Amino acid sequence: MLDTEPFYRTAWQRAARECGYEISDELWFDFIGRTRAGGEDLMMNLFGAGFPLETFHAASLLTENAVFAEAVPSKKPGLDQLLAFLDLCRVPRAVATSTDRQRATEHLSNRQLLDRFDVVATADEVANGKPAPDLFLLAAKRLGVDPPNCLVLEDSEAGVLAAHRAGMRIFIVPDLKSPSEAIESMAQGRFNSLAEVESELRRLFTSRP
Repeated sequence: MLDTEPFYRTAWQRAARECGYEISDELWFDFIGRTRAGGEDLMMNLFGAGFPLETFHAASLLTENAVFAEAVPSKKPGLDQLLAFLDLCRVPRAVATSTDRQRATEHLSNRQLLDRFDVVATADEVANGKPAPDLFLLAAKRLGVDPPNCLVLEDSEAGVLAAHRAGMRIFIVPDLKSPSEAIESMAQGRFNSLAEVESELRRLFTSRP
């Protein structure tokens, strides 16, 4: 929904550099969609036992605050129109994000989106983040909707895996990285924008008996 990925990439690259390590743009692809804990585990796997995790953790929090203070992430094209259509059709919806609740609430509030969703499920509320299904299952539970009746819009491979493991339907809207063939095979559709998703939902809704 929000173009936050470049912000997190910049923040983590700065923090890693302060610790004497480098996260290339290409390497960052593996971090997309993961929780903070998941990303830090990946850092340890990539850089080994000598990686100063506690120092990096503190530095990344500071650099994130600095980066997000510089600008507010923009909405993805088509988001407002999609939400308006879902309002019209009275479709319940949830946010299931790898961000913690404080940061997620901040992002959604800054773009007047918090009240557009029925529930929010965040990374600090589950034992395992994406690609585990926990976040999506929590969101479905709070919505009161069975997982097979949920449609997930995802832009990351970790998110697609999580939704697939939760037994949900998936529309992929790629962001920085195009999905692999294996990941794309888990979805029921791939779209270039949320505007295209809205068009497809309109088609599906109007074709129902």
